[in-house]
Amino acid sequence: MRVFDFDGTIYDGESLFDLYLFSARYDPKVFRHIAPVLRYAIKYKLGRATLEQMERGVGKVARGYLKDLADSRRVDRMRVRGLNHAQDAGLGDDVLAGDAATMELESLTGGLHALVNAFWDRNMRRIKPWYVPRPDDVILTASFDVTVGEACRRLGVGRLIASTINPATLEVTYLNFNTNKPKRLREVLGADAVIDEFYTDSKFDQPMIDMARKGFMVKGDVITRVK
Repeated sequence: MRVFDFDGTIYDGESLFDLYLFSARYDPKVFRHIAPVLRYAIKYKLGRATLEQMERGVGKVARGYLKDLADSRRVDRMRVRGLNHAQDAGLGDDVLAGDAATMELESLTGGLHALVNAFWDRNMRRIKPWYVPRPDDVILTASFDVTVGEACRRLGVGRLIASTINPATLEVTYLNFNTNKPKRLREVLGADAVIDEFYTDSKFDQPMIDMARKGFMVKGDVITRVK
């Protein structure tokens, strides 16, 4: 089994930050979240934030950002176009026939899903060419499942371990960061899971390197074995 970090490892950049910039073209008010997102991204990369600080800070920023997207008319128009397309194709009956709670949840998250799809339509080319997916690959990332999940679907990778958000409340329910990564991986795959190879761009993933039989550090397209 191979396990890969996502941002900076198989994706050229920081996908969550790139999504923030991408979403600003649809609603400029999300720019007010860019500075704190960048600040926490830098702290994460430099290892200068504790897990508790990241959980508290990222949770607050993420909820505010997602709330802005949920309230955005332009983003909602993307959701409506997606529903209309699904209805025309005969794929949207389950959503259209849902109860009030389902419809409310769809209005809250549908715009985000439409935005994520549009983002990956443009940015799948930034998946590094050296990465060739295999059936047993696992993506292990601090980014959110609602964003990276679509990239994994397009890559054909079925196992994603990521930070999670409750779509009904927009609260961060799990931040897959630092020591939470090996903890969550064991919870999902089992304590006896064998990691043949682990790939990352960050020295702060050392606990994952320690778990793996072989560890690799990725810088751009250069892959160096470190274990």
